[in-house]
Amino acid sequence: MKINVEQFYTKYGPMVLRRCRSLLNNEEQALDAMQEVFVKVLQKSDVLDDRAPSSLLYTIATNICLNELRKNKGRFVNDGNEMLEMVAGIENHEELVITGHFLDQLFENEKDTTRTMAVLHYVDGYTLEQTADMMEMSVSGVRKRLRGLRERGLAFKED
Repeated sequence: MKINVEQFYTKYGPMVLRRCRSLLNNEEQALDAMQEVFVKVLQKSDVLDDRAPSSLLYTIATNICLNELRKNKGRFVNDGNEMLEMVAGIENHEELVITGHFLDQLFENEKDTTRTMAVLHYVDGYTLEQTADMMEMSVSGVRKRLRGLRERGLAFKED
């Protein structure tokens, strides 16, 4: 069944925008990302499943925002939010850089969906079951991927 994008936009647009805002911390980028979510839905409306629209849109928004963050890595613009002040106030800049480098190495050879799972489960606090529903995977599949990610992270940390 073809998705009614206009209806989705009206009903779920605010939820998608909140998600984009929370990940990007930039109003203009969040608005652009929200529009990109619905453009993607419009382009794929014939093949997407409309049975769980909020999960579908939430996952698409998360992926688009993570891609945007990855694309803009290393570029920070002071847009009036408190992020620059927060970073400037961090006492241990070396630890911040090392953590960023560690995460870059950890996710370098991972599928984008693994990064999305990690954000949903570890950052957003979703259960394995909720994460599996959003990713349209089995709980055991999500658990296996996150366990493997954790093990590789511990191996990197020990090196």
